[in-house]
Order: sequence, then structure tokens, then C-alpha cells
Amino acid sequence: MKALLPIALLAASGAAAAGYRLPDERPIVLPPGDGAELTTAICSACHSLDYVTTQPRGKGTQFWQDSVSKMIKVYGAPIEPADAERIAAYLAATYGRKEAAGPS
Repeated sequence: MKALLPIALLAASGAAAAGYRLPDERPIVLPPGDGAELTTAICSACHSLDYVTTQPRGKGTQFWQDSVSKMIKVYGAPIEPADAERIAAYLAATYGRKEAAGPS
């Protein structure tokens, strides 16, 4: 593992010397709507909101209900049932149609 550190440092200094610049990171902001703040707070506690915004569009309500259920049952997300319903409803309304909002 220690052998990798010099390689990583060399690669990083080489990129800087070559004039490479990483893009500025912008925080992900979910589109406004009933449940946006709750969804941001709950979902971003475990993962980036990129995970939410890059899901396929047009999957409908069942897709989002199943996604929230998976987070609870498979990954152990501590989401109360009422909050899970509200999050799934927000996500379905916001991203459940193909013409729905894209990533911010």
C-alpha cells in the first residue's frame, strides 16, 4: 500500500505540471417540490444526490417506491414509513416522467 502513495503523488504532480484542472464541483440541488427538502436530507445522509438525479426517467411511481424500499430493506436506510411515502411521491412527481427535470 505504501508503494502506491509515491505513484499517486507523482501522478497528481504530473497533472498539475501539465496544466490539467479538474472541474469545479457544484452541489446537487433537487428541483423544488413537496418533499424536496426531506428527500435531500434523508438521501444525502448516505449517498450523493447524484445517485438520485442520474436515475432513468420515465420509470413511474412503482420504480421510485421500489427504490426507496430497497434503500430501507437492503441498505438499512433509517427512513420512517411516512417519510418513505413522501420521498417516493416526490421522486415520482419529479423524475417519474421522461420529460421530468434532469440533473442540476
